[in-house]
Amino acid sequence: MENAMEVSEKNTKQYIVVKIGNEQYGLDINYIDNIVRMQSITRVPKAQTYFKGILNLRGEIVPVMSIRLKMELEDDEFTDASRIIILKIEEQGTIGVIVDEVKEVVELATEDIDRPAKTTKNDKSSFIFGIGKHGDELISLFDINAVVDESESVS
Repeated sequence: MENAMEVSEKNTKQYIVVKIGNEQYGLDINYIDNIVRMQSITRVPKAQTYFKGILNLRGEIVPVMSIRLKMELEDDEFTDASRIIILKIEEQGTIGVIVDEVKEVVELATEDIDRPAKTTKNDKSSFIFGIGKHGDELISLFDINAVVDESESVS
């Protein structure tokens, strides 16, 4: 019984692993409110190019952004696997982010996460706070606040 207690006290965090293009990214599960299938998004005039628009989620208006466009990748191609992840963030409120696919939930211990070398602000890696090692796979871990921060554009 004591061994089980020791393992659970280990400093671990859960991440939802998503695919964007051919890369795997992790989103801290504590920020995730909901995961929904792609649905009709209403475009908002004069919004940032990476903001796809808004959607009505059970009576709540939720802004939706494309992580692909925010990181200056090619535009989203929606498939049956595409999802909108609804994030709850204290400063920004609720926001949806579009991902190509939701894969799994993984638990990573602090020692399984390497911090990348600091790069310039104009680099899409500024959205990444660490690289998680899960088995033989590497997962880039998003800094959620940097991703959704409107002033934090790569351009």
